[in-house]
Amino acid sequence: MARKKSSKKSRKDPYAEREAQKYARPVPSRELIMELLAEHGEPMPFRKIAKALDVDDELDQESLRRRLRAMERDGQLMRNRREGFGLIEKMDLVKGRVIGHPDGFGFLRPEEGGDDLFMSARQMRGLLHDDRIVARVSGIDRRGRKEGAVVNVLERANHNVVGRFFIEGNVGYVVPSNKRLNQDIIVPADQQAGAKHEQIVEVHIDAQPTFRSQPSGHITEILGDHMAPGMEIDIAIRSFELPQEWSEEVKKAVKELPVKVLDKDKKGREDIRDLPLVTIDGEDARDFDDAVFCEKQGKGWRLLVAIADVSHYVKSDTALDASAIERGTSVYFPERVIPMLPEELSNGLCSLKPEVDRLCMVCEMSIDQFGKVKQHRFFEGIMYSHARLTYNEVGAILQEDDKALKKKYKALVPHLEELYALYNVFREQRTKRGSIDFETTETRIVFGEDRKIEKIVPTERNDAHKLIEECMIAANVAAAEFLLDNEIATLYRVHELPQTDKLSGLREFLGELGLRLEGGDEPEPKHYSKVLDSIQERPDFHLIQTVLLRSMSQAVYQPENDGHFGLALEAYAHFTSPIRRFPDLLVHRAIRHLLSKKSVASFRYGKVDMESFGEHCSMTSRRADEATMDAVAWLKCEYMMDKVGEIFEGTISAVTSFGLFVELDEIYVEGLVHVTGLKNDYYHFDPVKHRLTGERMGKIYRLADRIQVKVMRVDLDERKIDFELAE
Repeated sequence: MARKKSSKKSRKDPYAEREAQKYARPVPSRELIMELLAEHGEPMPFRKIAKALDVDDELDQESLRRRLRAMERDGQLMRNRREGFGLIEKMDLVKGRVIGHPDGFGFLRPEEGGDDLFMSARQMRGLLHDDRIVARVSGIDRRGRKEGAVVNVLERANHNVVGRFFIEGNVGYVVPSNKRLNQDIIVPADQQAGAKHEQIVEVHIDAQPTFRSQPSGHITEILGDHMAPGMEIDIAIRSFELPQEWSEEVKKAVKELPVKVLDKDKKGREDIRDLPLVTIDGEDARDFDDAVFCEKQGKGWRLLVAIADVSHYVKSDTALDASAIERGTSVYFPERVIPMLPEELSNGLCSLKPEVDRLCMVCEMSIDQFGKVKQHRFFEGIMYSHARLTYNEVGAILQEDDKALKKKYKALVPHLEELYALYNVFREQRTKRGSIDFETTETRIVFGEDRKIEKIVPTERNDAHKLIEECMIAANVAAAEFLLDNEIATLYRVHELPQTDKLSGLREFLGELGLRLEGGDEPEPKHYSKVLDSIQERPDFHLIQTVLLRSMSQAVYQPENDGHFGLALEAYAHFTSPIRRFPDLLVHRAIRHLLSKKSVASFRYGKVDMESFGEHCSMTSRRADEATMDAVAWLKCEYMMDKVGEIFEGTISAVTSFGLFVELDEIYVEGLVHVTGLKNDYYHFDPVKHRLTGERMGKIYRLADRIQVKVMRVDLDERKIDFELAE
């Protein structure tokens, strides 16, 4: 049957207006090209694409070629050996990021979701951790896992790597500090910049790995000797390639910013300076994203969540915008921050400091007596924070009836009490919808002189923390609903259902304990909450909670709204932290565009742009978490170095085929009891029951069991602490 020819007249570019704003000579949009290829049903050579899109002019054809190459780089298209362009999803190919393993193999995490592909050590020879690739499913390995083979490398993730430099004979090489980078980097003799054996250095990769050769490069910086104070953060910054220098263009843009809000920028905004808005943050916070105000309204409440108007100062396609995109998020290390925006903005002009005028984007909500948001609206405002409060102060006022603080903030206390009343009904709604609340412990490192760790302490959350959290969730939900209703391209914060294989393992585990997770193949958050509620008094509560937590998917940013499983919400977007998260800034730009009454089609970004932003912002969020964990792991190892030989009580935090991970009481440091250290028996691993069982004696070690261990060895380079059982 002959394929129906596409009509040029009917092929109207739905994003022509957007492309005309971007380019003097508009190019067919990516969406139109993908629509054409999908309809055609097979890869098309360039000349056919140009003809179908009516691109005849030579200059326009060159622009179309560049766009096709960019779409190929971004993993939207693939060019076959016959020079035909086709859609990757139609070619049974998998696009995603590589997850390296210290033992040489790896996995490919698909961007479209689904199970990871196993990448053998042979396939990994030409790759490094976090490279973005296209692969095909090449078979099933002996453990039943889908195995991948590299088709194309879309993007190399590692350019500058930090590690320890070694010289053996005439050969120099760098062992990366990031253990997921499992290949040493060769450094020729004339590229070593005077580095000495075992110093910490940064090396620029000049030649990426191939199937036949290791990566090689030249040393760009000598960071110093091993274990120098503060080295852990320098290593983490460079290991994870966190941008930390501002370009000259950014410095110039910052100098041109005003030091205070200009009168001309206040025009046309809703003036809410008389409302007693306040910020509530931690003791050491410096960038104030959000302010709140609450008052009684009939039987319910009126809640205002005012957010720093970063999008007024950081415009699209500027140097400030480019650096914010590159960073994606602020990174919070112990006692040091790598901000997404220069301090002049993050701690200055945008920060909602007390008793100064500030531009803001406001979400105003009308909430009934049961905690349901009945109406919401967004507007551009000018505000004046009436106080900078801390969580401890608000907790003391609301929970402890602190008379001195109530007197100090007398004018604000009625509004804080209304906030607290609203919080309590918000919590009831949260429980009703089945939001999953795990009890986890976060820690803070306390430093003494010379940056030596004095202690590691748990951070405590009071009702003031939770109050602000509920207000921010309400505003984020309102933002998501507003953007959905108007069908504008944006990023949603999506937390998907647990994967099928994780669910089957979880159900098998729960079944052994006489418990049941309801909901079939698609359980709802309330089913998880029901299990959590039923185990509160059980001695194995922490064991069961840990297994439930580990069955969950990781939250991502994407343009499709697939809801937030953990919070039990149908739609969720990040609106409340544009100073420190780029997705929030994109959400503000979309809201501002809608408030300006311009057409949705004329918005600067389309769905394809948001797909790219979503992948990048998800990566920068993961990168920030990994970099912070790496620095903290170093610090904890350093803290334990003088405790070798000491005995501690602890809890088994993970069980693997090679041993038991144990978290020590009170100091929250984790180490490994290797399986070979479990004496007088052969131990077998049961992944479903999360336990090791002795073959002869029947001794069982399982997740959440309490044990006593002795510190045997601390390895800073490997970020590892070895324990043995204390008999």
